[in-house]
Amino acid sequence: MNKKLMGKTANLAGANAEFQVAADYAHRGHSLAAQRWRGKAGEIDLIFKDGDQVVFVEVKKARNFSDAARRISSRQQHRICLAAEEYLGTQPKGSLTPMRVDAAFVNCFGEVHILENAIGDF
Repeated sequence: MNKKLMGKTANLAGANAEFQVAADYAHRGHSLAAQRWRGKAGEIDLIFKDGDQVVFVEVKKARNFSDAARRISSRQQHRICLAAEEYLGTQPKGSLTPMRVDAAFVNCFGEVHILENAIGDF
């Protein structure tokens, strides 16, 4: 498989994983506020509203959940925090907005595992 096709396949797999995770959050009553939100600090895969709380979600797909978790580096965690702070600046309460950062993992069977308040926990 050529490099361009591999990139397109990975992009589609990532988009599908985000779709599966978004469906899981919707099933639990969260409303999607943004998908692939991009600020100066970087991109956040999914952003949900859960009442007054904003939930930032980093989605990773891999053969198994532990491989997916290992794909979120400390550098990426820092970038996610910066992007989340930037997004909160767009909210009426700013940095006083209740929030959390979750990690969502999708395995090769399409199963979803969500780790709430994930930054620093994986």
